[in-house]
Amino acid sequence: MGCARGFRASGASARKPPERERLERRRPEQTARTRRPRSERSRSFYIPIMNAVRRIAQGDFTVKVEHVERYGQFGELVEEINEMASELSRMETMTQDFISNVSHEIQSPLTSIRGFARALRSDEISRETREHYLDIIEAESARLSGVSDSLLKLSVLESGNFPFEAKPYRLDKQLRNMILACEPQWMGKGVEVEAELAETTVTAVEDLLSQVWTNLLHNSIKFTPAGGTITVAARPLNGGAEVVISDTGAGIGEEDLPRIFERFFKADKARSSGGGGSGLGLSLVKKIIDLHQGDVRAESHPGEGAAFVVTLPGPQDKRQT
Repeated sequence: MGCARGFRASGASARKPPERERLERRRPEQTARTRRPRSERSRSFYIPIMNAVRRIAQGDFTVKVEHVERYGQFGELVEEINEMASELSRMETMTQDFISNVSHEIQSPLTSIRGFARALRSDEISRETREHYLDIIEAESARLSGVSDSLLKLSVLESGNFPFEAKPYRLDKQLRNMILACEPQWMGKGVEVEAELAETTVTAVEDLLSQVWTNLLHNSIKFTPAGGTITVAARPLNGGAEVVISDTGAGIGEEDLPRIFERFFKADKARSSGGGGSGLGLSLVKKIIDLHQGDVRAESHPGEGAAFVVTLPGPQDKRQT
């Protein structure tokens, strides 16, 4: 009997009381209930971030996640989201400005052409006046064509589809030829051009750099008064080259220098519109020099002329891309 009771006691101790079994069966449910509020708190923690990303995806770049410090280890991510929204907003503003400027640059010559074309219908204007109107129409047509051509070149260069095949050639010979090609413009305006061209070889895309020198020379001719002087200097520099095109024109204001290479920016809007400028020439210069991994800058003091300094690196100095 004693052994039997001992056996039953041993069996009873191995078996869990019904109350304990019920508590253990309920424990997973209780655990789930205690975790749910924590999950909700985590979700509320990320809601501002998710909302910001959603608004950015919908095109709202004014969004900003506040109180970055409360996100702890994720604070850097939140700062990057805010920075991304700010940069996208800046790019959208630039796009809108670009569209507005393109519309203006196209509409302005079209309005002029339409106005003078209507005036030519009159039988009362003299032959001299008629010829003058036709000259204006031709000039405005050329200006419109120039805007279109510059926009197309910028688009091709920025798309990366332009075949960039740099080859060594004599830069001093190219500059001398460009000066002679512009001779009708600078001689017709009564401007003197001086050349200081040392023998210089560069490795570059010759056609692209021709566009650079053409734009810079035309810019100097446009803003140099009759009797003024334009100087074109070139010299070898650290395996590459340095070209300086300077003039004795009115110069560029100090506040305008940082923006001189922006699209459609005109330091002197009155003279630019009168001279047929589109504000794209210098931005095209900057893009081409950037593609060559070089540098271009403007130096000027009002009333003392302006100088554009172009630096081209040697083949061994170019960064691998």
